[in-house]
Amino acid sequence: MEIDEIRMRMHSERLYFCDSAPLAAEQEQALEKLYDYNATRPSQGARRQALLKEMFAEIGENCYIEPPLHANWGGKFVHFGSGVYANFNLTLVDDTEIYVGDSVMIGPNVTLATAAHPASPELRRKTAQYNRAIRIGANVWIGAGAILLPGVAVGENSIIGAGSVVTKSIPANVVAVGSPCRVLRPIGEKDRQFYEKNRLIDV
Repeated sequence: MEIDEIRMRMHSERLYFCDSAPLAAEQEQALEKLYDYNATRPSQGARRQALLKEMFAEIGENCYIEPPLHANWGGKFVHFGSGVYANFNLTLVDDTEIYVGDSVMIGPNVTLATAAHPASPELRRKTAQYNRAIRIGANVWIGAGAILLPGVAVGENSIIGAGSVVTKSIPANVVAVGSPCRVLRPIGEKDRQFYEKNRLIDV
C-alpha cells in the first residue's frame, strides 16, 4: 500500500497497515518534538508554548498541558481551542483528528483514543487498524482517568466523571459517569447556586 493511500485511509475510518516505513519515519519526527516538550523545565513556559504550536495541528491561546504528555503522533492531528488545561499524563492516541473546544479541563491520566483494530486476529497480526475522530465541545470537564474511545463526541458544557469509559457520544449540558459512560443528570439551575451538594457558591 502506497504512503499516500495510507495517509488517506488514516483519516477516513478505513483499514490500513501501520507498519509502513515511510509512515514510521514521519511519526518519529513528530515524537522527537514530543520528547523535547516533555524534557522542558517548569520555568520554560515560553518554550513549551512554542513547541505546542509546532507539534499540534491547531492550538489556541492560553493552553496549558502539564508534562508528561503522551501522543502517538505528538499532537500532529490534534486541534485545541483556547484556554484548554490538561493535567499530568494526558494520552492522545492521535492517529487521526482530535478536536477539543475552548476552555476544556482535562484531569490527570485521561486517554483520548482514536485508533481501533479489527476483531480478526489474522488482520491484527498484520498490524491492521482504523481510526475514528474524537470531538469535545467547549467548556467540557473530563475527570481523572477517563477514557474516550474512537469516534465519540462530548457536547459542550458536559462533565465526564472520573474513571468513566466513554463508548458512545454524550450530549451537551449533562453530567455523565460510569463504564460504559451514561448520562446521570442534566446540568441545571441548582448547579448555578451550589458547587457541591448543598454548598452555596459564594464567590
